[in-house]
Amino acid sequence: MQNKKTFLLMLMLIITVSLALLGCSSQSSKDDVEKPKTAASKETDSQYPITITHALGEAVIKSKPERVVTIQWANHDIALALGVVPVGFSAANFGVQDDSGLLPWTKEKLDELGETNPNVFQDTDGLDFEAIADANPDVILAAYSGITEEEYETLSEIAPVVAYPIAPWATTWREQVELNATGMGMKEEGEQLIKDTEQLIAEKLSAYPQIDGKKVVWVNFSAKDLSQLHIYTPVDSRAAFLEELGLTYPESVTALIKDPKSYSLELSAENTEALFDADLIVGYGDDALYETIKADPILGKIPAIERGSVAFITSESPLVAAGTPNPLSIAYTIDEYLKLIGGAIDKIEE
Repeated sequence: MQNKKTFLLMLMLIITVSLALLGCSSQSSKDDVEKPKTAASKETDSQYPITITHALGEAVIKSKPERVVTIQWANHDIALALGVVPVGFSAANFGVQDDSGLLPWTKEKLDELGETNPNVFQDTDGLDFEAIADANPDVILAAYSGITEEEYETLSEIAPVVAYPIAPWATTWREQVELNATGMGMKEEGEQLIKDTEQLIAEKLSAYPQIDGKKVVWVNFSAKDLSQLHIYTPVDSRAAFLEELGLTYPESVTALIKDPKSYSLELSAENTEALFDADLIVGYGDDALYETIKADPILGKIPAIERGSVAFITSESPLVAAGTPNPLSIAYTIDEYLKLIGGAIDKIEE
């Protein structure tokens, strides 16, 4: 009897231990399946909120935006380059050849992404706050813009706003990508876009060794008033891109800049000697404007003007809107741009 009782106790103990081991095994298998999902969730959650500090304050983005709105110039091109079609964006108001509000590289990318009816804000006369709000954005991208503090406050009531880092219209194309991509929750993709664009630029530049080290100034002339010249400073994205191509601004011009944050400088024709050190002058214009400048008794004495080392961008060329570059516009126009600049520099040796 005692032996039978002992046997039963041992049998119950074996069954209990077996059930416990089976339970542990099942839980372990369950953990193995669910653990990656849990870990990924924690990793994703830890990325938010994202806080982006800019010149007008901070954009706090609590979760990955699903509805992206962009305003003013070129910010939508960054989103498109990253494969995201904004639910609303500002029409291009410069260099567009029709009433679509779309520059050719923007249209090309929209077609590639299958978007045939984009929501374009016609805000040439000011931001259309109602249209922006109706788009119901999770974030508003304005890294390259000139929005005021008042506009920023109004926009911030709609959604977090990613504004310019230092000053209006002084954001380089890299900064545009970095800020906008981060605001979209696509920082790593933005970094890769920058690397790809840099590689493209380097490959194209290899065919134009004569560009490297030459001195350049971006000057806008007006045939109606040749007494005043408008110069873009190295802070401006147009001038910054020229420097990226290997060109430099002469000290005779940079010494005149009083506000390091200002993207432009006014120069009297009486002081055009500041341009004498420039190997190349880039600006908006055509052959008729060049001939007018060359015939002027003061401006015609600028060495770059005398020898024709001038790269004027006409309104008929997409380059007229690509002076403020971004990855899409760079890819679309860099061959034409380098040919224009290289040809103007070649005249130094003629």
